Amino acid sequence: MKITLTKLSTKDLATLAQRIISNIQSGKYPVISNHPLTATLQTFYTEYDLVYTKQIYSGKGKDVATADLERDVAYKNLKAFLNGYRKLASAPNYQFAEDLYTVFKTFGLNLDRLSYSSQTAQMKKLIEVLETPENMQKINVLSINPAFTDMKTKHEAFELLFADQAEANADLRQMTSASAIRKDLEKTLKSYLNLLTAMKDVPSWELLYSDTNELVKAAKNSDIQRKEENNL
Repeated sequence: MKITLTKLSTKDLATLAQRIISNIQSGKYPVISNHPLTATLQTFYTEYDLVYTKQIYSGKGKDVATADLERDVAYKNLKAFLNGYRKLASAPNYQFAEDLYTVFKTFGLNLDRLSYSSQTAQMKKLIEVLETPENMQKINVLSINPAFTDMKTKHEAFELLFADQAEANADLRQMTSASAIRKDLEKTLKSYLNLLTAMKDVPSWELLYSDTNELVKAAKNSDIQRKEENNL
């Protein structure tokens, strides 16, 4: 029963370990059911299984991008209104629009082109200044409270999603990588296979050895087939 475990793909190694464990737990082989090596094998396989197909990133990027776009649209709409209204010297309270547009200028007129983090920091400050009593009065006089509220709401929604994404990504990266625990699983599998090989001529071990040998052959064939497909 020879196999080079290090040559198996990540998935094939997990499959072999899972099949061997299922075989052990089938109840067909009392001789191995309570062996301490099986518990160790189960432990390392469980750890390996948790991470071998894990994502590197959370997959929330699309939702974050959508939320950012909605925030950008709300920001640009309010900015465009103020920019246009302030130029209408004959319009009532046009100076209020000029004052509010100046606030936008203070934090930059191209926030939508900044990185997520930079835009978030600047927009947070922008909203804080716009929410002062003096500026809120001007916003109410110009009847643009709904537009301001929309921008603020979209910004807060983005902040929540962005923070959630960052936390999820950090959690994933903190998980032990499959390659880091693979050696433990390989070592334990090798010890288990060596045990069966050493005991293969003992009557109560013959069937277990034979069945496990078939699983090993299947794993080797999967590796060979994968290499052939890659060479096509």
